[in-house]
Amino acid sequence: MTATFEATLPRPAPVATPPARLVLKADGPSRGLLDGAWWPRSRDLLRELPALTDALDPVWGRITRIAVNPEHWPVIPHKVPVDGHVVKVGWFTPEIDPHKLLLLSYGTGRWDLLVIPPETGAQSAARLMAAASDYDGPPLTASALIAADLAAHAVSMADRPLGADEAWEYEGGACVTSAAVPAETGDVSRLIIGM
Repeated sequence: MTATFEATLPRPAPVATPPARLVLKADGPSRGLLDGAWWPRSRDLLRELPALTDALDPVWGRITRIAVNPEHWPVIPHKVPVDGHVVKVGWFTPEIDPHKLLLLSYGTGRWDLLVIPPETGAQSAARLMAAASDYDGPPLTASALIAADLAAHAVSMADRPLGADEAWEYEGGACVTSAAVPAETGDVSRLIIGM
């Protein structure tokens, strides 16, 4: 006699991915080296890229390729399934700034986004997003912009945000989550998505 088991547990409903934390320069010819900034929640491209492309596809056209520097991404998939299509991902060590993401849309264009490290505090991320999406600049590379922000707003050891392991220990085993970046008002030169 053979036993047959049927799945009697309810199937979990898919969990909605939070929107991408993204700021873009307004339409028009871009000045500076960056077209905006993206603040991912993790260093997992498979998890982060679908939300990013969901936000960018209606604005810039279907994103078909993305290139990164592997320095800050532990795993780089060759293809990422997104809503209705697949985005090809490539990596280039010397050609791409470690804090930049290169996006290509077939027949539409190329865009460069500052990638703000996920562990960055909300205030620093807000400053970096504002600087990267400023219409007239910045004339800095992505890494130089992050280094300039760190130098200008050095955080003392007592005031710095806790790392994941430190937060785990400090909170008795419960990680803390960072607050969302407040959206700036009155400035129409930036498109803020998912804040």
